[in-house]
Amino acid sequence: MAQDNLRRDHYHHGDLANALTMAATDLAREGGPEAVVLRQAARQVGVSATAAYRHFAGHGDLILEVKERCQAALAEHMRAEVAAGEPHADPREEAVRRLSALGRGYVRFALAEPGLFRTAFTHSESPRDKGPEMFLESPAFAMLVDVLDELARLGLIEPANRPYTEVVAWSMGHGLATLLVDGPLANLSEEQREDAIRRTLDATVAGICTGR
Repeated sequence: MAQDNLRRDHYHHGDLANALTMAATDLAREGGPEAVVLRQAARQVGVSATAAYRHFAGHGDLILEVKERCQAALAEHMRAEVAAGEPHADPREEAVRRLSALGRGYVRFALAEPGLFRTAFTHSESPRDKGPEMFLESPAFAMLVDVLDELARLGLIEPANRPYTEVVAWSMGHGLATLLVDGPLANLSEEQREDAIRRTLDATVAGICTGR
């Protein structure tokens, strides 16, 4: 699971930057991006703030590293959701299944790891942070582009409708995830939440795959 892969290990001499990033990721898991503080990460690892600042110029650089790990964990969760389903023999239906599974994995990651989800989309204020371009270059976005290209190749998306389809799918998934984690849908029962996820994904697939 993504959580296991991101869990902080014991600090080994010579790997302080990684240990600090792992500790900071634990902080993000518990409290989101606001909880990522370099001094606190140093305290958890057992080193001085001075030692920590030799590896990170400041808060922005540390949270950028954590942000990248959170985006990788999101992609892993999406990939696992696709792998957990039964592949369909029909290539068209298989592409549709993958699109739906990616969306479901995206939303379920947000529900399972709200702190990491929030951190994945925070602005780090590091000069190395590319902003929106960073997610556009992420594994999660690459998987979405890949399945949408496949749907277009199979005739399920009209060529004229292919541009910006990523934005449509991403907006629907991210919007629902945000409503369920931080918005007015946060208090839904588990049954209501699963129904909202299913209906939103069904509507998204129907709106995108007009050639189905």
